[in-house]
Amino acid sequence: MLDLNDVALFVQVVRSGSFAEAARRLGMPPNTLSRRVQQLEEQLGARLLQRSTRKLTLTSAGERFHERCAGAVDGLVEAGQELTTGSLEPGGLVRIAAPADFFDVFLMEWVVDFLAKYPRVRLDFALSDASSDLIAERIDVAFRGGSLQDSGYIGRRVLRDGGDGLVASPSYIAARGAPNTLQDLANHDCVSFSHPGDRTTWRFIGPDGTEQEVEVSTRFSGSTARALRKATLAGLGIAHLPRTITRLDLQAGRLVPVLPQFRCKGYGLNVLYPSRRQLPLAVSAFIDLVIEKLSALEVSPPVPSS
Repeated sequence: MLDLNDVALFVQVVRSGSFAEAARRLGMPPNTLSRRVQQLEEQLGARLLQRSTRKLTLTSAGERFHERCAGAVDGLVEAGQELTTGSLEPGGLVRIAAPADFFDVFLMEWVVDFLAKYPRVRLDFALSDASSDLIAERIDVAFRGGSLQDSGYIGRRVLRDGGDGLVASPSYIAARGAPNTLQDLANHDCVSFSHPGDRTTWRFIGPDGTEQEVEVSTRFSGSTARALRKATLAGLGIAHLPRTITRLDLQAGRLVPVLPQFRCKGYGLNVLYPSRRQLPLAVSAFIDLVIEKLSALEVSPPVPSS
């Protein structure tokens, strides 16, 4: 019979990224921890971890075993916490991966209220537009825009593609004129996410519901929506950006809609988390908060504090 303590130690090693860090968190010698995991591997008859001087990685068998047992370990830990605290209150550290401009849309005041409501929760944000390796980076939950990819994680769309569209600055339109058709975009400067070459393809849904695409040239590209927004405000071209990013600029007249009868494809918001049967209460509570607040943006945009 498997020693469940060894299973829990294995899960802690994966989340810590190394035996040394896991041993520090658990308050036990690294050699003892390594020996316990080796015993688990011998019992299972399979190598779970590839060890090297620079990196610790899961084998394919280790990935499958971690997916099956991590949620169960979390459930046992939470059950013990519930008994000792006498409540179902979420608690613990939640590591969150989100786009670099996450806090341009998601107000810090919402985080303040969340942490006040759940005083036993701690939040750690990894902000980047690059995709995260949830297991290697010890991420509990990730929020990503665009289409859901087959990444091996559990994922679901939490916000559908909204009324995202093309925008430009008034100064750009005054200097270059407004395009009348999608094909006219080929004669304009465009601002887009980084891509190989100087041209990229944008896809749209027309007023009749049909999908259309056009190839555009880009004189400015970048890896974050924040950089593209600033370039568009500076008059560098027409941009295809999420409406959650441009909503306040449109309201204030800093940006104007371009070809508003066409809706851009490829945005919306997805939530990803490692394959687990049970999410920790703190993770579920934060996902619920994000869905609640961002869904409300369709009704009324937030006003960031200065």
